[in-house]
Amino acid sequence: MAIKPDYVKKTGTILLEQYPKAFTTDFETNKDSVAKLTNIESKGVRNRVAGYVTRKKNTAAAEA
Repeated sequence: MAIKPDYVKKTGTILLEQYPKAFTTDFETNKDSVAKLTNIESKGVRNRVAGYVTRKKNTAAAEA
């Protein structure tokens, strides 16, 4: 697993704290949510944040 840049972690964590119901365990849904909730213009950065959020949600779901 690659090390995520700090800005991806910070942005993903903030989004999960502020909008917990906007995200699911599905990457495609999260990708759309990140696009709606942020002003990140870079497609690659948006996808990284969405992937980070998806991984966090999947980990939380597996622990529950």
